[in-house]
Amino acid sequence: MMAGRLEGKVAIVTGAGCVGPGWGNGRAACVRFAEEGAKVFAVDLRPDPMEETLTRTRAAGGEIVPHLCDVTDRASVEAMVTACLDAFGRVDILVNNVGGSAKGGPVEMDEETWDRQIDFNLKSVYLTCRSVLPHMASQGSGAIVNTASTSGLRWTGAAQSAYAATKAGVIQFGRVVAVEYAPRGVRVNTVVPGQLHTPMVEARLAGQRAGGDVDALLASRLKRIPLGFMGDGRDTANAALFLASDEARFITGTEIVVDGGMTARCD
Repeated sequence: MMAGRLEGKVAIVTGAGCVGPGWGNGRAACVRFAEEGAKVFAVDLRPDPMEETLTRTRAAGGEIVPHLCDVTDRASVEAMVTACLDAFGRVDILVNNVGGSAKGGPVEMDEETWDRQIDFNLKSVYLTCRSVLPHMASQGSGAIVNTASTSGLRWTGAAQSAYAATKAGVIQFGRVVAVEYAPRGVRVNTVVPGQLHTPMVEARLAGQRAGGDVDALLASRLKRIPLGFMGDGRDTANAALFLASDEARFITGTEIVVDGGMTARCD
């Protein structure tokens, strides 16, 4: 049953797929937004990770259109936004959810990996905003929700300098764009997830940080969370839903940290 908080809205969600079964941030955003009445334009690089997203969203009674796009490529992004406009006639919400980490400090990390992290985590946000903002400004309304990470705020247990730098960049990018576009009716905010238990943990992070031992990684992450449990992509999606909705009409240029209290700790 749709509650209607986003009734009549069109939402682009990038990173709408997921590396495995369960609740990644993008998948959860598609489902939650559709449950609240939005028409969802789901974007990912490959079709397979979106299959469960499409199934779950349609099972919830939502309307969802998939689209393949490389969000690090300007032409691909521009074509994606045009396809959304062709399908739905407008863009009211943009959720930037593409991102991923690479281990290593500046000495260990090669230059090619650094450049890929910049493109994947930060340039992607710039390119989607670059293509969407003119349409939102012409409408006189719109909401952009970027996804950062607590790694952009503090040390979170692993040397991932490029990821931390890019996610800090996403936060500040959002603040600056929010002020610039506020007079045109466009709000820009950021969700800052902490150490959630998403399919990414099993698929990639355990190999990077715990030698493939998922249980060891989960235990180490859990120790940092004052609430004593790990959230998942649905917690990120609920924060994004609030920021995208009219309930947040007087909120722009700021962040919601979704981390169970982790960044409030001093250790």
